[in-house]
Amino acid sequence: MTGRAGAARPAAVVVGGGLAGITAALRLAEAGHRVTLAEGRPRLGGLAFSFRRGELTVDNGQHVYLRCCTAYRGLLDRLGATRLSHLQDRLDIPVLSVTGPEAAPTRTLGRLRRAGLPVPLHLAGSLARYPHLSPADRARVVRGALALRALDLADPALDRISFGDWLRRNGQNAATRAALWDLVGVATLNARADQVSLALAGMVLKTGLLSDPGASDIGVAAVPLGAIHHDRALAELERAGVRVLLRAKAAELKPAEPQHAVRLEGGELLTADTVVLAGAQDSAAALLPPNAIPGQERLAGFGTAPILNVHVIYDREVLRRPFFAALGSPVQWVFDRTAHSGLAATALGRAHPGAQYLALSQSAAQDEIDLPVAELRDRYLPELGRLLPAAARAEVLDFFVTRERAATFDPAPGNGALRPSARTDVPGLLLAGSWTATGWPATMEGAVRSGHAAADAVLAAAGARAPVDRGDGRWPR
Repeated sequence: MTGRAGAARPAAVVVGGGLAGITAALRLAEAGHRVTLAEGRPRLGGLAFSFRRGELTVDNGQHVYLRCCTAYRGLLDRLGATRLSHLQDRLDIPVLSVTGPEAAPTRTLGRLRRAGLPVPLHLAGSLARYPHLSPADRARVVRGALALRALDLADPALDRISFGDWLRRNGQNAATRAALWDLVGVATLNARADQVSLALAGMVLKTGLLSDPGASDIGVAAVPLGAIHHDRALAELERAGVRVLLRAKAAELKPAEPQHAVRLEGGELLTADTVVLAGAQDSAAALLPPNAIPGQERLAGFGTAPILNVHVIYDREVLRRPFFAALGSPVQWVFDRTAHSGLAATALGRAHPGAQYLALSQSAAQDEIDLPVAELRDRYLPELGRLLPAAARAEVLDFFVTRERAATFDPAPGNGALRPSARTDVPGLLLAGSWTATGWPATMEGAVRSGHAAADAVLAAAGARAPVDRGDGRWPR
């Protein structure tokens, strides 16, 4: 795209092909814009992607969503990918604890699941039977849930308060934090209670647990993430008329009138009426012109948080459920990735019928993200053996790790004020990405919402009629 030749149709360049960029590009194309999407990597999907490791298809991380993630569910529908994902009929989280000596550990399985009752009774029966908390601690959880329900999430002061401090002020102790609040919070916020703002923690927990009985039902891709976020997304983008450029990293943005210019590293110059910077916070900050957003210099202090994923292939089945969460162990969440990785069709799988592939998702992994693979192997294989007796007896066929050192923005108290909105002070220049001011943590839901916010801002500036968001997860029309 090198000019306005032939059209009154406005031109747009979207820089970044993650979920935010995919959403913004589709929305703008549907509104009649001539859209080019430039992605520096060889595939779409941002940090929710798949790659090939020999014959195996590997997701870089164990990305899940909840029923309350209506924007992400709407994107799945728009991509024709809803059937490529499995959403629980009712929340059901197996929680396995392990205590005692390594030679004779005691394992206790509990479940966090909902009943078909209104909020907050939908979780009452599960909590009453939850073996990882004493009766007194269950009463503490009820007290905390009632206080959480009373929070005004619109209060900006919540961003400056530590969730951990708030929990202590509301009667929570180490047991309730470990068995419930951090069990859920670390996985969704990528930080422990003391390192996360009350605004974000309150939003996640109040929305997921206390807004609607089914809000926290868990959804997981039934196929490799790349089949959805790259294959389906690329097909729909091209069907919508979007020009998709892969391996096309943006090197420079030159804002100007009447059109902005984006120079790619290969030298190609893309000109457009609208530019949406939909990449990670550091790449967007590097392209932003001076004084594009208030307090722009503060973005340099807007940190990131890592996620570590540990992948283990055993010669036999060691886990009979799709996933579980662990207590009393360095292990956080374990997922069975055997089927959608294609393990059975690989040479390794054919040589070992019944082999199983487990993936461990380790959030808030600052202390482990740079450890050598050998050290991680020595740490996690014995822990899996403590949690799963069959794993202790099985042969390990493969062990590897994937690391996302900047998986999410840092959700620390005070960082919410650093998150910019979609609009900048440069006409025709927008921001998108899960790090922008969506009100959500750095999730797939937040990324999609940010893409919608950028597209809505473009259409509003052009005087176009805003599409109707029906609030039910469907793509706005």
